[in-house]
Amino acid sequence: MPAKGRIVRIVGPVVIAEGMKGSQMYEVVYVGEEKLIGEIIGLEEDKATIQVYEETVGLTPGEPVEGTGRPLSVELGPGLIGSIYDGVQRPLPSIWDLVGPFIRRGVKVPPLSRDKKWHFIPKAEKGEKVEAGDFIGVVKETPLIDHYIMVPPGTHGKVVEVAPEGEYTIMDTIAVLETPDGKKELNMVQIQPVRVPRPYKVKLPASGLMATGQRIVDLFFPIAKGGTAAVPGDFGTGKTVLLQQFAKWSQADVCILVGCGERGNEMADVLTGFMELKDPRSGRPLLERTIVIANTSNMPVAARESSVYSGITIAEYFRDMGYDVFMMADSTSRWCEAMREVSGRLEEMPGEEGFPAYLASRLAEFYERTGRVITLGKQERIGSVTVIGAVSPPGGDFSEPVTQNTLRIVKVFLALSKMLAERRHFPAIDWLESYSLYIDAVADWWNKLGPWKEMRTEAMAILKEEADLQEIVRIVGPDVLPEREKMILESARMIRDDLLYQSALHEVDTYCPPEKSIKMMEVILKFHKLGMQAVQKGVSVKDIKTLPIRYRIARMKELPYDKFIEEVKKIEKDMEEQFQNLIKSKVMEAAAR
Repeated sequence: MPAKGRIVRIVGPVVIAEGMKGSQMYEVVYVGEEKLIGEIIGLEEDKATIQVYEETVGLTPGEPVEGTGRPLSVELGPGLIGSIYDGVQRPLPSIWDLVGPFIRRGVKVPPLSRDKKWHFIPKAEKGEKVEAGDFIGVVKETPLIDHYIMVPPGTHGKVVEVAPEGEYTIMDTIAVLETPDGKKELNMVQIQPVRVPRPYKVKLPASGLMATGQRIVDLFFPIAKGGTAAVPGDFGTGKTVLLQQFAKWSQADVCILVGCGERGNEMADVLTGFMELKDPRSGRPLLERTIVIANTSNMPVAARESSVYSGITIAEYFRDMGYDVFMMADSTSRWCEAMREVSGRLEEMPGEEGFPAYLASRLAEFYERTGRVITLGKQERIGSVTVIGAVSPPGGDFSEPVTQNTLRIVKVFLALSKMLAERRHFPAIDWLESYSLYIDAVADWWNKLGPWKEMRTEAMAILKEEADLQEIVRIVGPDVLPEREKMILESARMIRDDLLYQSALHEVDTYCPPEKSIKMMEVILKFHKLGMQAVQKGVSVKDIKTLPIRYRIARMKELPYDKFIEEVKKIEKDMEEQFQNLIKSKVMEAAAR
């Protein structure tokens, strides 16, 4: 029997209630006359400490608190794709239809529509023995996503009855199982506690490229499927735009974008843009494979924690169907700040910079729910969850606790540079500070397209040598450098401006497929090789800079992929001819003298 108590104290989003004997940790409760959603985060005798996920202004001591007997959970089933939720999985468009653009406290709308009918196609047969993770049937949720109805975790038995193909709501019974505990009816919905990871058979190493369409990431600091990445950067360095690019163009089956404490206008821009965008692989609307969880900065602080957990739980659900899921959390710093605020209200002993002592473990628990796994079920399926989190260190200080604890966990570090952003070089990822530990994990994938690892090593060496030469250039200027070093500076400039610079606003360059990215790098490195050979034969870098081919190389990024293939062949041919003619003319000049 769920406990019923009353409020005795209110401290911001934290409420103390007495008379809650029999309650459990992390149990959902309804607080006050308006039945605000809360979660028990502390128990002492008959008193419960409750974290309220809605605004507590107006609550008064003595108001009732009612337990539900269940933990904070999300509904998983058809209707998730294309939805926009808040941190506790309330569907924002449905709330708009119900109460208008301003969410009232205590509004409760089912996360998934109870009225919409889905075309169900059975996959299991009567008399078949099934276990957790097996497919009972399939629903065509969108043209891009087949939504498989699975046997819930912890359930197994023999199929006694399965619904024929037809139209059903998510609450209709679509199968009946004979289990050791008796008959169990299954519908299309699973209820999953957000703090409990969904089970799987085996966790596999991250492998294969999670292509993002951003050249500097895919070529230089790749993210593997099932991997983790962090994007720390100061205000104005482009974190949000970069994560939006990942959400738009990543080659994942399902994308989940969690806006955790971000500005409302930014989330509005994201949603407006997503309505118009097309998936680059299928040409279908991007929303047909996207889920948005919007918990903006003007929403209750406590719900930020819930939004992150809701996102990762939904990601695990689609992973269990065998999909590759990409989740973006923007930003985990806001989540940690909310954690710090609630910890302060609870009068817990603060750690570094006021963050709670369990900051590192909470971050680790979140990122550890990523990975490639062999899913439950008799069918052999491999799914993955890849997570990239934005970090917003105050003043761009990467030594602060959230950034440092995140770096101990993630394997890709995309450091955003204020200096690059001020120079309008985007993405403003610092190629000298950033790193990826997935180089070997994605090498086999890349090597199908070309000798990627060797080219990446060569390009990084050129950029590092340029950084060393810049110290000399700042003191004495570039004119005193030998021709070889001048060629290094020119090649590095081409890598920076013609390869790594990518405009999110350009119609074509906003997305670059891996096949185009590696070919662009190959052309620029070939120019570098031919330039070095020409320098050895007495050609000056000043003359090399006058070659017409440089302009065509710089414009490669703006070519659509269908035109790029043909044009790049001409560029390579003309580049060789122009270098040969340049060397020949220099040899003839030398002979004439």
